[in-house]
Amino acid sequence: MLICVFTGLASGMPLYVLFQLVPAWLHEGGVSLAEIGLFALVGIPYTWKFVWAPFMDRWIPPFLGRRRGWMFVFQVALLLSIGGLGMLQPEQDVATIAWLAFAVAFFSASQDVALDAYRRELLPDAELGLGNAIHIQAYRISSLVPGSLSLILADILPWSSVFWITGAFMLVGIAMSLAVAEPESELPENKGLRDAVVAPFREYLARRGWQGLLLVLSFMFLYKIGDNMATALATPFYLDLGFTKTQIGLVAKHAALWPAIIGGLLGGGLMVKLGINRSLWLFGVVQVVSILGFAVLASVGASLWLLAAVISFEYLGVGMGTAAFTAFIARETSKTYAATQFALFTALAALPRTFANASTGIIVEHVGWVDFFLLCAVLAIPGMLLLLWVAPWRTPQSTR
Repeated sequence: MLICVFTGLASGMPLYVLFQLVPAWLHEGGVSLAEIGLFALVGIPYTWKFVWAPFMDRWIPPFLGRRRGWMFVFQVALLLSIGGLGMLQPEQDVATIAWLAFAVAFFSASQDVALDAYRRELLPDAELGLGNAIHIQAYRISSLVPGSLSLILADILPWSSVFWITGAFMLVGIAMSLAVAEPESELPENKGLRDAVVAPFREYLARRGWQGLLLVLSFMFLYKIGDNMATALATPFYLDLGFTKTQIGLVAKHAALWPAIIGGLLGGGLMVKLGINRSLWLFGVVQVVSILGFAVLASVGASLWLLAAVISFEYLGVGMGTAAFTAFIARETSKTYAATQFALFTALAALPRTFANASTGIIVEHVGWVDFFLLCAVLAIPGMLLLLWVAPWRTPQSTR
């Protein structure tokens, strides 16, 4: 469990560098908002990491082993590339910064592939829920480095120093990779390039069959789609209700972060007792009910205490649901091909976020906020119904 704390810290920090620290640096450096917005495209490697994950399953670095070796390589690359960002000047080197930021995203996504596979091999099935919950909460807490500490340091230090100090936090991951043991692993057969790519998919198909594969993929897409859509336009929703930006910053953001962390840890602890299947059912119900809280808030209007209560309950459900969902994904993977299968499943699970960002604004303009949140709650139901097949309530203790 302590190792899972360090995997979360190492995994989350680079992502928050790209989406919290870099935009602030570019804005202060005189880069236009339009150009800063385009920097969201540097996150493409997080969606496509399953493309090169088979190579990380198949080829072993000449030091530290299959999982630790790749972890170490990409953590060193992240330290150097994050520190290198601060050596550039935003107003002069924006194109170079974009490419280096893309490299940071590539190294970060690749590190995630290795870290996810490592956790899958490290944790027995009974501990997947708690271990992944701890990883996710440490991942969220890591945002306090680039999103808080680094911004404070930027008021008293030059940006070049800030980025090297921020990059140095990757030493946490490097030390972990050097200190832990390589997990027992089932190595794939030593075959050619084509087999390295095809074998992970063939193995899963042989284990689950076409029907099982389609049911699991549908579940992964649908289980959190209502939740994702409900929170996609959270800040514009709060502003439309009449809350000030200060109220949103002080109440909404803290009411989201800490309940999500508590919910994740609570969910991980409950999964040890309940098992993954039953947790998916119970936490899924919490998610659906929490969406309805937004509909109540939209009806009542700008009530600050209700805002805090609704957001806290919503993100408590988000934390619990995400912990169970991530544990389910981990359980679905084979230890032999954990890197490829975990990367593919997490990429698929991220698709609803893209769908939500693309469609929610149009829906709200047509139906209004109250009906929008009711629709989100309805859209969460198909994913719950799929639990009947992919994670039935009545299962043996060893698999539930």
